[in-house]
Amino acid sequence: MTVALTHFAGRVSDHNNRAMTATQLLTKVLEGRLSFSATVIGQQGSAQPTTWDEELRLAAPELRTMAEHYDDLLSRGATPVTALSRCAVALATLPVVAKHRPDAVVVWFDAHADLNTPLTTETGYLGGLALSGPLGMWDSGLGAGLATNNAILVGTRDLDAAEQELVDSGSVALVPVGSNMADELRRIVAGRSVYVHIDCDVLDPGTVPTDYHVPFGMTLAQLNACAAVLAHSEVVGLEIAELEVDDADPHSYSPARKIADALEPLFPAHT
Repeated sequence: MTVALTHFAGRVSDHNNRAMTATQLLTKVLEGRLSFSATVIGQQGSAQPTTWDEELRLAAPELRTMAEHYDDLLSRGATPVTALSRCAVALATLPVVAKHRPDAVVVWFDAHADLNTPLTTETGYLGGLALSGPLGMWDSGLGAGLATNNAILVGTRDLDAAEQELVDSGSVALVPVGSNMADELRRIVAGRSVYVHIDCDVLDPGTVPTDYHVPFGMTLAQLNACAAVLAHSEVVGLEIAELEVDDADPHSYSPARKIADALEPLFPAHT
């Protein structure tokens, strides 16, 4: 197995600069775990919150570079392990995963479904459209190709009305937070290959610093149990997003280490 560590360093629909800073720390932790250096895509800028379409326009050059990087990695049979600033980078990564590995299930750990479209969004936030773009529900300009039956939401508990309809209709599967969620995830994945997306706000608020604080989230132990289940499948890749630094201790590696510890079963030595 050839593993490729990537650090997406750019700005993509950031409300603040804390995720861009935290991603640097997470990358250092992952470099230590994997024993090699990351390829850096993009450059850190200053957060400039605006409308989804303007955010997409500003981020598009670096997102296209990210898509080209993924295309190269997957063409060579490499397994990407990626530290992202914001989940909106999935607009670039997931269509490439779907192109090369249409058999793979995208397991989307996130407090939010991110299944809104420009027509249904209640906030106008690009991150809320991050999964719907790859599913072809709107045209991001970065591609699509992910089938709805190859998307599984895990730990999602803050859904808008249009997103809830997709779950209620069975179009997109959801594994809710609960004591048996690892077993439920095993049942739905059913041994298929997986590409894993982790948005750190899937965890209970206060576990690690995040932009959003949605009550009744996953524990680190539950995340670790789910990772152990997924490690029994072929892991096509892993991306970790939405970790922020703690304003009280912005140089601490502790939050990044907590995430890495919980996801340890998914790292190459365990796949």
